[in-house]
This record gives sequence, C-alpha cells and structure tokens, in this order.
Amino acid sequence: MAVSGLSQAELIVRQQQRAQRNFTAQTIIWWFIILGALLLTFSGFSVQLGPIALQTIRLDWDFIARAAPTISQGAVLTVVISVISILVASLLALITALARLSRIPPLYALSTFYVSLIRGTPLLLQIFFFFLALPQLGIVLSGAVSGVLALSLNYGAYMSETFRAGILGVGKGQREAALALGMTQGQMMRRIVLPQALRIVIPPIGNDFIAMLKDSSLVATTGFVRELMWYGQNQGRREFRSLEALLVVALWYWGMTILFSYLQSRVEKRLSRGDR
Repeated sequence: MAVSGLSQAELIVRQQQRAQRNFTAQTIIWWFIILGALLLTFSGFSVQLGPIALQTIRLDWDFIARAAPTISQGAVLTVVISVISILVASLLALITALARLSRIPPLYALSTFYVSLIRGTPLLLQIFFFFLALPQLGIVLSGAVSGVLALSLNYGAYMSETFRAGILGVGKGQREAALALGMTQGQMMRRIVLPQALRIVIPPIGNDFIAMLKDSSLVATTGFVRELMWYGQNQGRREFRSLEALLVVALWYWGMTILFSYLQSRVEKRLSRGDR
C-alpha cells in the first residue's frame, strides 16, 4: 500500500535516515560542547564563590605559539616511519599467513614460532633489542631503522592472522574451479585468491596503520629519532613546559588519526560499492 506516493518500505527508510541525521547532528553538537569545556578547563578562568575560589588550568599560550611550529616538524618523520613499517609489515604478514596455511612442517613451525615470540614480547623491548642489543654483536642500527624493523616485525605478526582470514575468506569453490581449469597452486593464489583476499584485508590494515601511527611514538625512546614525540619532549624539557608541549603533540596525533580514519572510511565505502 502506498502513502503519499511512497510505499511503506520507503517511508521506513526515510524515517531511519532522518533519525540517523538527527543523531549525527546531536553528536556533533555534543562534540563542540565537550571541546568548549576542555578549552574552558585550560583557559585559566577563575571564579569566586563566597569563600571558595575556583581556577582552571592556565596554559602558557606564548610558549605554545613558539613551540608548535618546531614540534610540527616531527609529523613528517612520524608518517614516513609508519608508512614504511606498514608496507613491510604487510609483506611479512602475507608471507607468514601463507606459511601458516602450508602443509610443510618447517614453514608452519617457523611462522607459528615467529608469531608466538613477537606477540609474547612488548614492542618497546623489541625496539631496544635492535637499538641496544645488536651493537654487542657488531650490528649498529640507527634509531629510525631500529624502530621500523621493530614495528614491522611486531605488526607483521599480528596482521598475519588478518591475512590468513582474508585468504580463507575466498570461497573454496573458486579454488577448486581454478584447479579444474588447469591452474597451478601458485597461479591460483596470484590470479584468484590474493586479489580477492586483498579487498578483505584492506580495512583492517587501515586500522593497523592508525594504531601504528601512535605506536611509532615509542621510537622516540631511543633518543635519536626526531619524530613528534621527540620534539615534544625536547621542547617541554627545554622550558619546563611539558604540559603545553605534550598537548601540542596530542593534537597532532589526534588530527592525523581523524584524517586517516576518514580516508579509511572512504576506501571502505568504495570497496563496499565494488562488492555489489
């Protein structure tokens, strides 16, 4: 039955869309309210309520204006470290996933041992292993290289399960059809399985990249990698203004997280349209 030219199903869809728009609008309004409350908290505002004096935190805005451009220089290296690490980690994850799916005992054992070892130890320890322990063996790596290696190995171990699930997510019937057409196992993986698995794993890889972007701050613990956290700590210690410096760093990480989350959502929407 149609009402005002629209079917009942169309009316329900429109009501749901209207409700979603209202929910989104209210969420945005509350975001601004929360941001306003935070700005008030750090405004140095004071009020006298009888015998009680209340004062919010007073930031040194002059220091923030001076230090922000310097701290911002570390954003580029932070992104570069994260991009290189996620690319290497993806390659390691793919190789590990294929090894875990193989029926060759040495490959399976090596891949599971790698995943167990890396997932069972902290990322910070892994960074220090490359930066502090390897020099005892005559292998000296820079802080940036140590960070990239540690991040790549760490995330490669975790992402291997994502790649394994993506490969297994391709229908068994397609594999059988490819083999029936005379394809070898390698051809089947390259032409049929991996292209489809890649579409499955791209959204989780986006989440891992955003997490890695924040975890890259641990590379600053080497003391020689001038990324965001290094600049923030250095500027804060120089003028004893760690609160202001770290707030600038936090805003940079937050902004980059929002940006890459938005880009990831756009990629996911495009992939979902392609699946229809």
